[in-house]
Amino acid sequence: MVRSAGTPFAPELLTDLPEPTWRLLLGRGLPQFVLEGFVPVLVFYGAWKVAGLAVAVGASTVLSLALAAYLWRRGTGGAIPVVGAVFVVIQALVALAAHSATVYLAQPVVLSACWGVVYVVSVVVGRPLIGVFANAWYPFPPAFRASEPFRREFSMQSLVWAVYCLGRAALRLVVLLHAGIGGFVLVSLVSGGPFAAVLVLWGLWRARRTFSRLDVAVPAG
Repeated sequence: MVRSAGTPFAPELLTDLPEPTWRLLLGRGLPQFVLEGFVPVLVFYGAWKVAGLAVAVGASTVLSLALAAYLWRRGTGGAIPVVGAVFVVIQALVALAAHSATVYLAQPVVLSACWGVVYVVSVVVGRPLIGVFANAWYPFPPAFRASEPFRREFSMQSLVWAVYCLGRAALRLVVLLHAGIGGFVLVSLVSGGPFAAVLVLWGLWRARRTFSRLDVAVPAG
């Protein structure tokens, strides 16, 4: 559904939606953000230091697959958890075959660059990827997800994330090749969690501001 100028969305589409407060948004999306952004790499590094590469790969893989299964059951992100699970398995098999922690850690760098490209492609085809992820933070109705304001807002945000992913991939590759695994983990955490958190909070703030300006009557929660 594309919204014409001056035409409000049908009120019945929004009658069951909760108020998009910061408490609701962070309560829905923050746990997933922390699990995906911090836990797997910390588990890998800790297990690698204590028990070696095979145990580290196994522990990180099991954790990542459990998270993907949880997201799939929850219905968050459509087929994206399945794609992530497939990549995790391939990443583990390649690292074990090469018997190299560097190979294991280099693969997500390539994946990050691929995500940057996918963000751009998603905008070109009119299905911005950040709009898919946004549903984890707020239950947008299908009709609104198909609207022009939704596509326009999250197309812009998807391009911002594309720049971030490509830049971070380049930085991490340089650090991995020249500073070793310890430096790589440190840079991954610093350039991942804090920067991504800023982008997420900025995206939430901007989407709330943009959508609140539409002539949509959203009931108080």
